[in-house]
Amino acid sequence: MIRFKKALTVALAAGALAFGIGGANAHAASTRTVTDMTGKKVKIPKHVKRVADLWHANNQVVLLLGGQKKLVATTPLIKQQAWFKKVDPSISKVTAPFSGQDIQIESLVKTKPDVVIAADPAQVKEARQAKLPTVNAMYQDFAGLKKSVRLTAKVLGGSAPATAERYIKLLNHNIKLVKRNLKGVKNRPTVLHIVSASDLTKVDGTKTIVNEWIKLAGGKNAVSKSGNQITVTSEELVKANPDVIIVGQTTTKQARAALKKDSALSQLTAVKKNRVYGNPTGTFPWDRYSAEEALQVLWAAKLLHPKAMKSVNMVSETKKFYRTYYHYNLTTKQAKQILAGK
Repeated sequence: MIRFKKALTVALAAGALAFGIGGANAHAASTRTVTDMTGKKVKIPKHVKRVADLWHANNQVVLLLGGQKKLVATTPLIKQQAWFKKVDPSISKVTAPFSGQDIQIESLVKTKPDVVIAADPAQVKEARQAKLPTVNAMYQDFAGLKKSVRLTAKVLGGSAPATAERYIKLLNHNIKLVKRNLKGVKNRPTVLHIVSASDLTKVDGTKTIVNEWIKLAGGKNAVSKSGNQITVTSEELVKANPDVIIVGQTTTKQARAALKKDSALSQLTAVKKNRVYGNPTGTFPWDRYSAEEALQVLWAAKLLHPKAMKSVNMVSETKKFYRTYYHYNLTTKQAKQILAGK
C-alpha cells in the first residue's frame, strides 16, 4: 500500500511538472517579443488583432501597412485629418480615448487592445501601468523612420513586413534620385521651416527629420539651434533672412498672407520675393514623422531646384503612392490639392 501511494505521488508530481511545462510552452507559443525604439523588449500576442495607436503619425504607418482594420483606438487629430478620413472613412468610428491631450486610461482599457503604440513617454508609462503591452515607436530621422515602420510592421504581422520593405525600398530610391539629380548643384538656398501659420516664431532646427530633408533637398537650414518646434524671436529670423520659407499645415496663399501681416517678418527677402510655400499635407503632414516623407524629399528638392528635378512629376508620384500603399485612386485634382496643402 505504501509502495502504491509513493508511486501515485511520483506520478502526480510528474504530471504536474509536465502540465506546468506544457502550460508555459503554450503561453510562450501564444506570445512573441518585439524590441521598441527605446530598446525595450515588449511581449505581445503572437497574432495581434486589436491595436490602440496613441501617436497621431503612427496611425498613418498602420494605414500604409494595411493594418487599419485592427485599429480599436486612435487620436482626435487623426479622426479630424481630412485626407485620412477620405482614404479610410472607417476611422470616424474608432474610439479616441483622450480628454484634450490626456489619455482616458479606463476608455483605453475598454478597447481591449492586444498592443498599444505610442510615442510620448508619459503615455507609454500610463499604458504599461495599466498592464497593456506598449511599444514606443518614436524617431527623429530617416534611419529612425525606417526602423519605426519595420517595428510597426512586426507588431501588425501578416503581410505588413513585406509592405514595409517595399515602402523602405521606395524611400531609399527617392533619396538616391534626389542625390543623383542634385549632384552638380552648388547653390544651396537657406530654408526656414515654420511649424504652422498660427505661430510664426515656432520653427524646426537642426538634429531633426525636417533638417534632414532640407539638406537632402539641396538646402541649408536657416536655424542653427537644434530641436523640433523650438521658439525663436522675430529678431533672430530677421537676422537669418532665409532665401525660402516653408510653412507646415497650411496653404501657400495662407502662409504668404500670415507672413505679410507680421510687421517684422514681412521685411524678409523670401516674403518680398514670394518664396514662401505651404507644405503638402496628405493623410498626415508630409514634413514631420510622416510615411509620406518619401514624397516630401522629392517635393522639397523640386521646390528648391526645379531645373535639376524637372523630370519628376509630383502629381503622378502622389497618385502612384496613394494607389500603391492606400489602395486609393486620387484624381489629378485631389493630388494637386494635397500638394497645395489643402
